[in-house]
Amino acid sequence: QVQLQESGPGLVKSSETLSLTCTVSGGAITDNPYYWTWIRQPPGKGLEWIGYISSSGRTDYNPSLKSRLSISRDTAWNRFTLQLNSVTPEDTAEYLCVRFDWAQIERVKTAPNRGFGSWGQGIQVTVSP
Repeated sequence: QVQLQESGPGLVKSSETLSLTCTVSGGAITDNPYYWTWIRQPPGKGLEWIGYISSSGRTDYNPSLKSRLSISRDTAWNRFTLQLNSVTPEDTAEYLCVRFDWAQIERVKTAPNRGFGSWGQGIQVTVSP
């Protein structure tokens, strides 16, 4: 059974870069046909799709974040990383890494929910003013 674990800082200052890593066990990030995804949930709000890197290394980003966002992977360490530049307090959220398959990924972009996919436990990130 695949397991995902987020790691990174819990507190970041405004204008800095947020960098989070998701380490995967029980499956390779190059296994087809999966999409290794970042999702976030701000306090009191719903889930928001951030972006993904596919098993082939292709990326796709939420248009609202695309100018500040980069998702990459390290296949030797079986992990993938999110970098979000120029953060503001509006980026404060719980950040989650998730594995979806090809049948789920399009739905995730507009209506992510915890009812499908394999989820990490999440990491709370606060951006200070």
